[in-house]
Amino acid sequence: MGDMKDPSIYRNPVILQSEELTKYILETAVYPREPEPLRELREATNNHPWSFIATLPDAAQLMSLLLKLTNPKKTIEVGVFTGYSLLLTALNIPDDGKITAIDIDRKAYEVGLPVIKKAGVEHKINFIESAALPVLDKLLEDPANEGSYEFAFIDADKESYVEYHERLIKLVKVGGLLVYDNTLWGGRVAWPEDQVPPHSRSGRKAAIEFNKRITEDSRVEFALTSVGDGLNIVRRIA
Repeated sequence: MGDMKDPSIYRNPVILQSEELTKYILETAVYPREPEPLRELREATNNHPWSFIATLPDAAQLMSLLLKLTNPKKTIEVGVFTGYSLLLTALNIPDDGKITAIDIDRKAYEVGLPVIKKAGVEHKINFIESAALPVLDKLLEDPANEGSYEFAFIDADKESYVEYHERLIKLVKVGGLLVYDNTLWGGRVAWPEDQVPPHSRSGRKAAIEFNKRITEDSRVEFALTSVGDGLNIVRRIA
């Protein structure tokens, strides 16, 4: 969810493609296939003052395919907000699947919780209200947790992505996927720094550093995509 103390860093987001093309993708390919519970949660989120930080529906559609292809039973999510991506995961894993979901703000999660309950998937979710790093460190204290997760989705404070990755790469099994959101930071990763608004520079710098670290990480193979606000789709190979 990023730095909840300073909403200005999310204002006036830069679109990675034209508004016309974005509208075409959503109306042609995404909304017609969006499950009803996800539509309900997306509309409920629209009333939240931080609605613009929610997972974008086109990115969620790609993640849905990844979940169907990998069919994980044990997943982890860092950054939940109102739960759009969390509900998406819960709808796409087996009935006995489990999601460890970590976020600092339970109130935001409770915006989407009625829809999650209505969809009949709350039993798959273990929501932990906490900063993520202490939870991840606690999980790693038990050797049984290493390599036990099959899928991870990360949409939290960008400045901590490198630290999240170093922990999650141990928790996710070889062959498992880690999907990092907002890795193109509204396209600003490609801008000259002096053209980036001051409130966006920290996130831009963090995204650039993270993408570079993934490129240099011999433990993974990956695809940095321009879907949504940029998804870095990472597969652990060692």
